[in-house]
This record gives sequence, structure tokens and C-alpha cells, in this order.
Amino acid sequence: MSNHVTEWLNAYLDDELKNGRLDQVEKHLAECEQCQAELESLQNVSSLLHEVPAPEFISSERFASQVSLRLPHEQPRATKRKAQEMGWWMIPVSLLLLWVLIGTSEVVSEVISTADRFGLLTLGETPAWLAADSSTGTLWSGTLEEFGLLSGNSLQWAELTESFTRNKLPQIVLQVAIALLYLSWIAIWWARQTRREHGQLLEG
Repeated sequence: MSNHVTEWLNAYLDDELKNGRLDQVEKHLAECEQCQAELESLQNVSSLLHEVPAPEFISSERFASQVSLRLPHEQPRATKRKAQEMGWWMIPVSLLLLWVLIGTSEVVSEVISTADRFGLLTLGETPAWLAADSSTGTLWSGTLEEFGLLSGNSLQWAELTESFTRNKLPQIVLQVAIALLYLSWIAIWWARQTRREHGQLLEG
């Protein structure tokens, strides 16, 4: 065992030594300069540690509330973005459904008109909006015929033109408008995808 009492200096500094051991350390310190220097070094370290402020610990409730406040409000934003994306994809679906509805109504109207021409059905038994009666499309032609302004081939061309303008042209215009809207949606979607991919490349 060494003659020095360095292994007891920490306990001596903390006033943990009693009786004989305390007397032994004090007597040794009175004679040994090396142990005195070691004790002084320990005292300096202890003083420095006491000068450093103790870290502030917050309660678990406060910590939980701070974490909750710092959690981003990403969930509502993600929900809003998801709703916007859903609405965005509903546009072409709605346009396609409208186009199918228009085409179906036109086919049904033609079937009813054909059945009526063959005597299988009378127009009085069907709703007016389904009955494609050609007489409803030649009002102006009939009026011009009564005044003697049209006759023969010119009257037939006028009746065909008026019937087409009244019965077919609105459906054609509507379907073309739906097609243009659909193509516009595709163009906007492509532009958005291109911009998003370009942004991802810049971030990368």
C-alpha cells in the first residue's frame, strides 16, 4: 500500500472520514506536500463544479405540451391537399360521365324515333324530351313554305338544315366543348407534372 493518502482525499473533502482514519489523513497532509497539492486540486475542481448552474429540467407534462405544440400542423394541410387532389381528378371523371350521358340520350332518342317510324311506338307514349320528332325542327321552313318563299329542293334543303341546326348541332357543340375541356385538363395536368418533376430535380 502506498504511503500517500490520495485514495482517501475525496472522502476527506466530503467530510466522510471518521475517527482514526480522519486523524491519519490529517497527520499525513500536514507532512506530505504532494498530497496537499492533490487535495488543493480536488478543491479547485469542486469549486468549479459548484459554480456551474444545474440544468433546468422541465416536468413531463410541460415537455409533452411543448412537443404537441411543435408538432407541425401537417395533418390538416395533408388532408386539404388530398381533398384538392380528389377534386382535381373528379374533373375528367365528371366530363366523361357527362359525355356518356349525352351520347346515351342521343342513342335512346334515335331508337325511339326509329321505332315510331316503323309504327312500333307512338310519340304520345314517350316523354317529349326523348322524342326526336323532325317536325319540331322545321318550324321556320314550314312558315316560309306557307308564304310561298320556298318549294321543291330548296324547301327540302331548308328543312334538313333547320332540323340539323335545332336537333344535332347543339349536341355536337356540347360534345366538342366537353372534348376541349378534357384536353385542357390533360394539358394542365402535364404542365403540373413537369413542374413538379423539375422542382424535385432542383431539390435533389
